[in-house]
Amino acid sequence: MKKHVLFICLICCVFPLMAQITHTASGNVDKTAEEILKKASKKIEASSGVTFNVTMSNLDANKKTTGKLTASVLYQQGKYCVTFNNNVLYCDGKSTWHWNKDANEVVVNNLSSASDDLMNPGALLANYNKNFKSKFIRQEDNGDFVIDLTPKKNMSYYKIRIIINDKYTVKRMEMHNYDSSCAKYDISKFSAAKNSSGTFSFPQKDYPNVEIIDMR
Repeated sequence: MKKHVLFICLICCVFPLMAQITHTASGNVDKTAEEILKKASKKIEASSGVTFNVTMSNLDANKKTTGKLTASVLYQQGKYCVTFNNNVLYCDGKSTWHWNKDANEVVVNNLSSASDDLMNPGALLANYNKNFKSKFIRQEDNGDFVIDLTPKKNMSYYKIRIIINDKYTVKRMEMHNYDSSCAKYDISKFSAAKNSSGTFSFPQKDYPNVEIIDMR
């Protein structure tokens, strides 16, 4: 379950970071990738927020599906609320709340509490430019753009492939691992939303009997 939560965070945070790709350490820029990513970022960063569903599939080295999970996401300029199974993950840009309804508990953390950038949306936002290179691969016959993000330091995966349609909406992300396994994140029902500030933090006053575990 923790792995799914972390990669939902990754999805929420990679989208707005796309527009920040301006250069690599060597000074080389893939202009085509940069322009596509900027346009996709503009959509996800709408001031009123956006909603979408994410279906996450884990595939083993033989491309056999070993697990699947669907989550609904509200996102608004660095803040988000993710609902999956009987869990809700909130982030107000400073803190995170993981509400496990089955356990009747909420675990609260600072956004910067994790040491691994992929587990830490705040660090991912801050360090994106120095951690990844972008490359335009091709445009499919149906108009979809294919772009690869390659980590600049050794990770358990060697690339994140992003599929963006001709309306500059992200359709899929694929994390390709060195052991030939893959995690796919299919995006659907992408639309504009109007979210209140309370959407992005746990509504404690409405659930007084839930145990709060504050790790901040």
